[in-house]
Amino acid sequence: MESGSYYPPPVKAVPIAEKSGGERILGVPTIADRTAQAVVTGVLVPVLEPGLHEDSYGYRPNRSAHQAIEVTQARCRQIDWVLEYDIRGLFDNIDHALVLKALRRHTQEKWILLYVERWLTAPMQEQDGALTPREKGCLQGSICNAIHIE
Repeated sequence: MESGSYYPPPVKAVPIAEKSGGERILGVPTIADRTAQAVVTGVLVPVLEPGLHEDSYGYRPNRSAHQAIEVTQARCRQIDWVLEYDIRGLFDNIDHALVLKALRRHTQEKWILLYVERWLTAPMQEQDGALTPREKGCLQGSICNAIHIE
């Protein structure tokens, strides 16, 4: 991968029904692409992990939703109020330039930066086969979320 010769194929657009009655589109990468993403994640996680907040549980090794729930329950027993929030469209609106700028603060590995940029901009293949360019956002569930959202 260090040669820079890998080009991610388009991601497949898969519509998913939402409880509200609408639908959202998930981008599903190929198995080969997930494997390539795992290589990059394996290099980046040890670099990024020490700088993450101790209460950050999403997409992190040796952390789970169950652990997050346990911590939340313990804190609810100590505090009389809870604030819940959801950032609508977080994954869909991530600025690629900001992601790459932040990533450059943690690695100077050109091949990693190259592949992350390629994954961010890989086109979406619609159900009819048409390719849609992606100029912002990060695919929900992609390995890139592990390095972008936290």
